[in-house]
Amino acid sequence: MFSKSCKYGLRSVIFIAGQAGENKKVSLTAVASGIDSPQAFTAKILQQLTKSSIVNSTKGPYGGFFIRKEDLETILLSDVVSVFDGDSVYTGCGLGLSKCDAKSPCPLHDKFITIRANIKVMLNSSLAAILNSEAEENLMFLKR
Repeated sequence: MFSKSCKYGLRSVIFIAGQAGENKKVSLTAVASGIDSPQAFTAKILQQLTKSSIVNSTKGPYGGFFIRKEDLETILLSDVVSVFDGDSVYTGCGLGLSKCDAKSPCPLHDKFITIRANIKVMLNSSLAAILNSEAEENLMFLKR
């Protein structure tokens, strides 16, 4: 459903946000290791996230990537998805067909309307809400 870049973007943001409570900046190496992603690929992902102002970065010996604590309430997972996949998650055909709409639906069209609505609700939750619910249940796994 999400592109590979989007999946790693979501994982990166969640990993970095997990450090926000401690006011820590995390290095590229730490992010790549924390989400089990190749470092060069992670660098491109973080560059896009920084360019879109979802993640902040500073250079130098004490630099790294971070998300301000106050920004956790305003960053939505849908913001991250928009950076990498646009709105295709909400509009694309469930079977990947180029022509699929109410007039000429694919076999899964009607079922995907409900699924897309649920995905949109979930992605429009704030990052802080996602982190808090996962932390309370000790379910924070970003790599396997």
